[in-house]
Formats: sequence, structure tokens, C-alpha cells
Amino acid sequence: MKMRLNNKLFKGTRASWYVLLAASLLGTSCKKQLDVKNPNDPTFGVNVSNEAGMASYAKGSIYWNGFNYGNGWLGDSYFSLPWGYHELMGDVIGGGQGSNNQTTTMGVPDSFVADPSNAAATTFTNTAPQAKSIIRSFNNSASTGQGNNALIYEWKSMYAMINSANTILEVLPSISLTTDKVNAVKAWAYWWKGYAYAQIGTLYYAGLIYDQAGSAGPQNVYVSQDKIIAESNKQLNLALTTLNAVSNESDYLAMMSQLIPGQNQVGLGGALTKAHFIATVNTMLARNIVLNKLSPFVNGNPSATIAKASIGTMTAADWNQVLTYTTAGVKQGFNVFTGRTASSNSFFSANGGSVAGMCAFSNQSTTYKVSERLVSSFKTGDKRLGNFSTANGTFYGDANTNSTRYTLVDFDIAGLSGFKTLGTRAVGKLEIYIGPTYEENALMAAEANIRTGNIEAGLALIDQVRNYQGAGVAAVAGTGLTLAQALTELTKERYAALAFRGLSFFDARRWGWTYSTANGGGRYGATLIFNRVVYTNATINYNFMDYWDVPGDEIEKNAPATGSAAVKNPNF
Repeated sequence: MKMRLNNKLFKGTRASWYVLLAASLLGTSCKKQLDVKNPNDPTFGVNVSNEAGMASYAKGSIYWNGFNYGNGWLGDSYFSLPWGYHELMGDVIGGGQGSNNQTTTMGVPDSFVADPSNAAATTFTNTAPQAKSIIRSFNNSASTGQGNNALIYEWKSMYAMINSANTILEVLPSISLTTDKVNAVKAWAYWWKGYAYAQIGTLYYAGLIYDQAGSAGPQNVYVSQDKIIAESNKQLNLALTTLNAVSNESDYLAMMSQLIPGQNQVGLGGALTKAHFIATVNTMLARNIVLNKLSPFVNGNPSATIAKASIGTMTAADWNQVLTYTTAGVKQGFNVFTGRTASSNSFFSANGGSVAGMCAFSNQSTTYKVSERLVSSFKTGDKRLGNFSTANGTFYGDANTNSTRYTLVDFDIAGLSGFKTLGTRAVGKLEIYIGPTYEENALMAAEANIRTGNIEAGLALIDQVRNYQGAGVAAVAGTGLTLAQALTELTKERYAALAFRGLSFFDARRWGWTYSTANGGGRYGATLIFNRVVYTNATINYNFMDYWDVPGDEIEKNAPATGSAAVKNPNF
């Protein structure tokens, strides 16, 4: 199906644009032609001839087509379902009873020992391990049709976003705009292509590269994960080059302010200045390195090694490159890419559109549950623990690792203040960080410093993040911590400060925690509830697939060409 956008549409209200685009996407989401035979679907026949039309198309196609399209099974956006899988596998949240889109099963480890100090302790073993029983058994179009294929949602959203950005770039030369309004739109399109390729390359073992909109026809040369990340970096650097060419910032900002939905432009979500946008791109370039190389820290061992991993290990050169990017990255107070709900025409809802929103209710009824491992990442006395309550009692899940004593407090109802709050269902109150933030930038710099021998500089950055979020805990810089102790602080703070931002699985993976204990991985000293008893020194053997296979829908309808990279992860 093609949706033609005409001038009359763009002369109408913003609401008309969002309603029509949303209706079109929702109306086609169940139709056969929107499978991923060509993952650039849905395509748009575009008739955009003026500035307002270009701005409306660029805005709507990214936020609706990228962050809403195809994610209407559980919740209603990219931030509820694909990000939900990230947080489940990162063990920031657990799933509820029953199975919604495999949310109960995707985060369940292969096994765990609740009390390793007890020689007679029983190992709990999951009879349906994730990689083969959940991922591969359901990775086909039939399972997708039943909402059981977890691998399809991120793929569809991000390739829809790439197609939207390609369309923007193809249509842009026909629009009469000043040079720096053109630069604003170009940088926007390059950024979102870079973002989407980063999400694909950080999650899937292989992918496809598209340089033209969907009308150019399907491509079937699959390339390896590292080449997808290289494509992301290429697009991000094109964004940097374009931004550096901006000379009339007034024109640039006038255009940028039209590209971001109005409800997002509060808090840190205002139109990004040239400097703020450049900083965001630099932090994303650092993220692409950090999340796609191993930096194992297993059972307190900074020198741990992982066998059968799909990626290599961070080198000193990698860490130094991260320091270069983060030095030029997002600082405190910089505007960044965010999302907020609105009372109407919102690209995600307050109740079901985000992991944090879905969690912000009683643990007895929410689909997602706050994990015991998340709460244990906060130090005793941390004011941010005010985000969690035990008032609703303990939820005992189907899988023992889903059990939790904690509910995420709705900060709007509770009136929380004075520290970084995490969840609410109040319209417009929850700020979703779509792109990189100051905290992420600072913590990547902290880890790079610690790993390159400058432990005190790294600890100082951890202290800065905790102060910024109002943690109110004692400083760790200057306390003589060892490398292992410093990395413990770092790993805990990344879990705490970056909760619900879609990063937790990638962190757990690169630290080695999600790999099999037989291959050097696992999580040690964990808190969990087993047989209604709270244990605080458990060993968890997740054995999660590190990079996902290409979705079966794609392979079935778009068979790999000769010379393509492997589309199934050979390590699992």
C-alpha cells in the first residue's frame, strides 16, 4: 500500500497529519503487504512541496513510522515492546504470569543457584531455554502472526525508520528552503538513519543496508553486524558534517523546532541547537563502540574472558576513542532527543507506551515487574530508592526470577521530588530518552577512564552522575578503590541511572553476564526470590543469545543472496 500525502493535508492542522498517518499505519499493520519482504515497507508516495509539508512529513514519519509502526501487540510503541525485550534480558524488569509476546519467557535464564554457599543447594533449570526454545522455535512468519516472534518488532520499526529517512533525503531537493533549513532536515535524516542502523547492528547478527526509499525495490545482500554498525557510523558522520556546515543558526533552529513534536519540547526535549546536536551524535558514536565490544567483568574479575562470543573485546585504542567522543559528547543541561505523551494524537500512550509507564502501577497487575536486580543496584541510603515501594506485597511469578517485592511508584501520584524519578502514567509527565543523554555520556567516559588506568577520574564522573540524579550517597572518588571495586560502582550506577532506557541488555552482554557460565559468563551475588525466600548471593546462568538471528519473516520472503553474511548466529 502507498499513502499519498498532498498539499491540502499539510495545509491542515498538525492533528490532521498525525491522525491520518496513524490511521494509515494502523490500518495497514494487519495486512499481508506489510510483511518484511521489503523491510522498507510501508512506503509512501509523497507529494510534499513546501516547508510545512516537509516538516510534517519528516516529523510524522520518524515518530510514527519509526516508533509506533508494528508495535501494537503488547503496549503501543517501540518503547514498550522492543525496549521491553531489552530490559527483560538485561534483568531490569521481569514479565508477568502468562505469556504476552514471550515477555514472560524472553528474560528467563537457563538456570540459577539460589544459594551457592550451600553444598546441597538445588540448581533451578529452565526447561525451555531462550535461544533454541523461544527465539528459534518462534522465529517464523506463522509465529509472528500470533504475536509470538520477539525478533520481528525492532526490525520492522527500524527499517521503517530508515525508509522514512531515505524518503526525506530524496524529496528534500525539490523543496524550496534556505541552505541551513536544508541542513537541518538533512542532519535530521542522517541522524535517524544512524540511530536505526545502530539499533539493528547492536541487536541482530546481520542486516540489510538501504540507501534508497522502498520504491527502489528489495535488497537481499545481508551484511554482518559490524558492517551495519559501520553504516550507522557513516550516517552519523554525515550528520556531523552537515551540522558543521550550518552558518545561520536561526534558520537551522526554525526548522529543527518544526521537526520535533510539540509535546516533546519540554524539559530536555527542546529543539537541539547545533552544538547540542553535534554532542548527541558524538555520544552515539561512543555508544556504538561500547555496546558492540566485550568488556568482561564477571564475578568481580576485571580480566574475565568469554568464549563463543559474536564480538571482540575492547582494546585500549577503543577506550581512548570513547574518551575522544565523550569529551565532545552530551553535557549537563543539553537538549537531547526525548519523547512524551500527549492527551491526543500521541505516538505512544501514557499507560501502555513505555516500559516505565507500564511498570508504574501495582506489581500485582502490571505486565512488566520491577526486577529485584534493578533495585539491588541502588546503594543503601540512595534517595532514588524512593522510586520503589513494597506496599503492594510480593509478586510471585511463573518463573522464579520474575518474582519481586517491588512496585515502581507513579511519581506524579506520589508527588516525588528531589531525585531522578522513573515512572508515571500521567499524560505528558514522563520523559523518555530516545537518544543518548548526559548520564550515559558521563558513564561511558567513567568506564573508559577506569579501564585505561585513570580510576579516580572515572569515579569522579560516577559521583557527578549520582549528584545530578539526586542520589545523596557518599562520594566514591578519593576512597582508594581497586579496579574491581571501581567497576562494581560503575556497573551498579549504569543499571541505576540508565534504567528503562533500552540499554540494560547490551550492558549485561558486554560485561559477560548474559553468556553461559560454561563459557565464562553469568551473574554472581544476585538477589532473587526462590520458593518465596529472598536470596542475596545467587548465581544466574542466563545463556542468552548475544546477537539475534535475522527475523524468519525476512528470510522467508527475502532469501539471502549469494555472498550474504550468515543470518543465524553460529555461536548458539
